[in-house]
Amino acid sequence: MLAICSRTVYPKNLMPHLLSAVLLFILMLPDPAQGWGRTGHFITGEIAQRHLTPEAAAHVERILGETSLAVATVWMDQVRSQDAFRHTADWHWVTIPDGMRYEEAEHNPNGDVVEAFERQIAALKSGELSPEEERDAFRMVIHMIGDMHQPLHVGTGEDRGGNDVRVQWLGNRSNLHRVWDTDMIESWGLTTTQFTDALLILDEETIAAWKQGGPRDWAHESMVYRSDIYDLPENLELGWEYRNRNFHIVEKRLLQSGLRIAMVINEIYGS
Repeated sequence: MLAICSRTVYPKNLMPHLLSAVLLFILMLPDPAQGWGRTGHFITGEIAQRHLTPEAAAHVERILGETSLAVATVWMDQVRSQDAFRHTADWHWVTIPDGMRYEEAEHNPNGDVVEAFERQIAALKSGELSPEEERDAFRMVIHMIGDMHQPLHVGTGEDRGGNDVRVQWLGNRSNLHRVWDTDMIESWGLTTTQFTDALLILDEETIAAWKQGGPRDWAHESMVYRSDIYDLPENLELGWEYRNRNFHIVEKRLLQSGLRIAMVINEIYGS
C-alpha cells in the first residue's frame, strides 16, 4: 500500500519485463552521494515537466534537444568523475550544523550546492552564456534543486550525510544516505510515471505555498527532518516500519523539488 498525499494507491500486477528488471538492477548500484537516486531525480523532472508554461517548455526543448527534462536531471551525477567537471564534486551537498543557518555555517572553499546554485542561476539570467554553457548550467540547476531537497544532502558535518551510518535494509547492507536517496523509493517497485501520477494529487493552495523561498530556505527545510531520519533502532536493521513511518517526507520533498524546478524554469524562460 502506497500512501501519498492522504490518498492510497494499491499497485497491482507490476510485473516488470526484462528491460525494466535490468534498469532496476542498474539503479540499485551504490552511489555514495548522488542526491536522490536516479529514479528520484527522474520523478522530480517529470513533475516539473507537467508544470512548465508553454513558453518555458519550448525553451527546455531548445536547450536539451531530444533529451527529456527527467533524464537531464541526472546529468550532473553522470559527469562528476570527468576531468572537466571534477570541480563540481562538492556542489551536490552543503553542511549546516544543527542550530545554525546557512549564513552562519563554515563554507566549503570549493563551493556547495547552495552557493553553486545561486551562481548558476545568475549566469542563466544574464543571457550571456553560449548554448553549451547554457545547457550545462541548466542541467546543473535542475539537479541541484533535487539535491537540496534530499534531506541528507544538507548534512551536519559528522557522518558525510549519513554515508558513514551503516545499516541493514531489508536484510542487505546499505547506509542511511542510500536508504533515503534510493532504497525507500525503489522498494515500491513503481515506474517513474506511476510514481509521479500517484504523487501529483495536490490542491492549488499547496502548490502556491510550496513555490516560495529560495535555495537557502529549501536547505533549511531539509534540516527539519533530522530527528526523524536519525530515529534508528539499536540494531540498525531498517525495513517496512522505518519506511512507512518516514515515507511521507520522501513524498513531500520529491514533490516540492519538482514543483520548484518548474518554478525556476518558468521564472527564467516563461515570459
